[in-house]
Amino acid sequence: MQKILSQWGIASRRQAEKMIEAGQVRLNGSVVHLGQKANPETDEIEVDGKLVKPSNRPQSIYLLLNKPAGVVSTCRVSRNRPTILDLLPKTLSQGQGIHPVGRLDAESTGALLLTNDGALTFLLTHPRHHVPKTYHVWVQGHPPESVLQAWRQGVDLLGKKTLPAQVQILQRGVEDTLLEIVLTEGRNRQIRRVAELLSYPVIHLHRTAIGPIQLQPKGGSVLPSGHYRYLNDFEIDFLKNRVHLTSVQVPADMKEYRV
Repeated sequence: MQKILSQWGIASRRQAEKMIEAGQVRLNGSVVHLGQKANPETDEIEVDGKLVKPSNRPQSIYLLLNKPAGVVSTCRVSRNRPTILDLLPKTLSQGQGIHPVGRLDAESTGALLLTNDGALTFLLTHPRHHVPKTYHVWVQGHPPESVLQAWRQGVDLLGKKTLPAQVQILQRGVEDTLLEIVLTEGRNRQIRRVAELLSYPVIHLHRTAIGPIQLQPKGGSVLPSGHYRYLNDFEIDFLKNRVHLTSVQVPADMKEYRV
């Protein structure tokens, strides 16, 4: 239920949880409890005695953000650190249900998708959909071709081999190396953990693109750090076609995204 209220722009996820705990939300006439599920297409949902409908949902929004270091990829307050919503104007950060599609860890920078399209978010982050993501990664030292080839073929990480990756050298410094890495999976801190395992720790990690959605499109200027832009129609179509949104069935336990 809290996801539905957030997606409809009625309240943030955290605020929605507080409203539910306070008994302000009813489902088919009964007070809702945290974690309760609903189908907005068939169920009646009331907030403070007012019936809300799927037609109340805000217009779908699709953004690309260039996340700076030190900003957390969450919509909730986190140890007084700034969140991605702090980088958006209030017209977007409040009442729109905007949330990140996946994450970048706090010290990593670069391309991060934001949307209020919950169904698309669920499908894009599902393991079956491998959207390629491109990273520029500075690592300590000068990894030899044998190490790069091992990275390309897949490395055993906590008992599970990583999927094949594209890894190439872009630049060598005196004591470090800039790599371009393209992944089709997104396990937690995957690049940092693999680099550590191969004895070439990450100095800095920057995501430059998600599929064809780039911080610096061909012929254009780079999106400045901390800034965002709206996706164009081609980019939105790529995301939806990638997951075949019209033909993939949302699991029963995710019906709350059908708003």
